[in-house]
Amino acid sequence: MEEVAKSRFERLFQENWDPEDKSLDLENKGVGREELQSLCEMEEFPSVEKLYLSANGLGDAEMAVFADAPAGNLSSLYLNHNKIGDEGIEVLSASPAVQNLTCLMLEANSVGPKGVSALARSGNLQKLETLFLDSNPVGPEGAAILSRSSAFPRLHSLHLDSAQLGDEGVLALASAATLALQKLYLCSNRIGDRGAAALANSAALKTLNILSVWRNEIRDEGGKALAESKTLVNLERLYMSLNLIEKPMRQAIRASELGQRLKTLVMD
Repeated sequence: MEEVAKSRFERLFQENWDPEDKSLDLENKGVGREELQSLCEMEEFPSVEKLYLSANGLGDAEMAVFADAPAGNLSSLYLNHNKIGDEGIEVLSASPAVQNLTCLMLEANSVGPKGVSALARSGNLQKLETLFLDSNPVGPEGAAILSRSSAFPRLHSLHLDSAQLGDEGVLALASAATLALQKLYLCSNRIGDRGAAALANSAALKTLNILSVWRNEIRDEGGKALAESKTLVNLERLYMSLNLIEKPMRQAIRASELGQRLKTLVMD
């Protein structure tokens, strides 16, 4: 039976392997634990640099396979739209297979503060540049953990859309001691004026060139704070549609020094 499964996976590998791009696209291909095990045991595994495992219904049990996975050359790992929880992230974070990752996509799973803590404690993510945690129950606690971690010295893009942050989570990010982000995505987090003001006045976020706060609860006071920010000096693109800012304040933001300097300002 194991040989049959292995042979089946070898065919799946060949059908979806791009040797020029060094990518293996197994998105929505019915990949389970047996297939992942076969992949990690293949001689070709170290050649894979981009691995797409999105939408396969993978959970913590399947992530256990990575505990014994060898160190390879994975630079991008896409695990979005699965069922991975904190235990699975714990195993993944400790795996030698993630040591060369520059991009980790975990959107739409079940990663909470414990899972975020596992990532933040890992010594295997030193090369990570982009982290997607959108649509996970990260919460203020998870945001605070990220803000204090020194596990991601190269991280420049952090995606936290729909991560249940609220103002408390944004305040934690705004006081980050170790992050030097260039891109920060915070859509749909129920951020209000307090959170917007924290972003506007954060010395820790002075490196940002892209900030997205779409679909939140920012009103005139928060919009004014962003427009008058003295620390977001490197910001080039600001996305803030679908908030609660009145038309006169939107006009004032567009006319502000920040509004005139931005390459892109999206605001309804």
